[in-house]
Amino acid sequence: MLTVYHASGAGLAKVEGENATTGAVWIDLLHPTREEERDVEKRLGILLPTREEMAEIEVSSRLYQEGGAYFMTATVLHRAETATPEATAITFVLTERTLITIRYAEPRAFAMFLARAARGDASAGSAIEVLVGLLEAIIDREADIIEGIQAQADRLGQSIFEMRGGTATRTKRFEVVLKQIGRLGEITSKLRDSMLSLSRLLTYLTQVATSRGDSPSVREQIRTAGRDVQSLSDHLGYLNSRLTFMLDASLGLVSIEQNQIIKLFSVAAVALLPPTLIASIYGMNFRVMPELEWSFGYPLALVLMVLSAVVPFIYFRRKGWL
Repeated sequence: MLTVYHASGAGLAKVEGENATTGAVWIDLLHPTREEERDVEKRLGILLPTREEMAEIEVSSRLYQEGGAYFMTATVLHRAETATPEATAITFVLTERTLITIRYAEPRAFAMFLARAARGDASAGSAIEVLVGLLEAIIDREADIIEGIQAQADRLGQSIFEMRGGTATRTKRFEVVLKQIGRLGEITSKLRDSMLSLSRLLTYLTQVATSRGDSPSVREQIRTAGRDVQSLSDHLGYLNSRLTFMLDASLGLVSIEQNQIIKLFSVAAVALLPPTLIASIYGMNFRVMPELEWSFGYPLALVLMVLSAVVPFIYFRRKGWL
């Protein structure tokens, strides 16, 4: 889908029609068809990257200049609230007067920027202002996701160390906790990848804005966005360490639970060993066994077996092993 925006006062105006791209400040390509890509390429005289080229990870394929336009690709997280968060590549193509965005997902940041522009809270009078506004919206959105992860990590930390209940319920709860930690760790990993790509993009954009002679206010916005990305990256490092600690703590508590079960089996085996020995002795089929002729031989054997089981049990309890 091809959407064209023109600068309108302090905001943006959506324009349709055959000649809509003429004088456009922003062309948004969402799940573009090949015909739409060719139309934009023909009108602007540039070659747009394919979806496969957008997915390449080397810096030279993500940040480069070609045909008088600057190509910048960043990884952005979306669907973070769902069970299957995804990271998607978005390419920004900056020409002298127009910004082209190529994307195959609908991150909420784009809607956030359009809402800000409609209220007049975001400058959108030029292509680079739209680009900076979009990047700021992406950073704000990912900051919100990080804050959500922080809140979930706080709740998880409390549940891990304050978990109560029987062994069966605790085991099920630990299973849920481990899955939640794994999910948060996966989102955190994708966010760190996104922050790395945004940091590289902003560093490159700073050089582009300087070489283009863009206004000092725009260059200051880019530097501020870079500092925000750096602070978010640092916080993600802290969150990653905290999630690793909670994972280790959960696995340690699970190991303690398992050790407790194994200890019970070990104690039971040791406690039942003497009665088994006594029963084995008197179960042997020798002809001469004086105790077999005793009238009190059978009760004596039972008493010996009970005592041989009770004495180790009392000893283990006094040692604190049970």
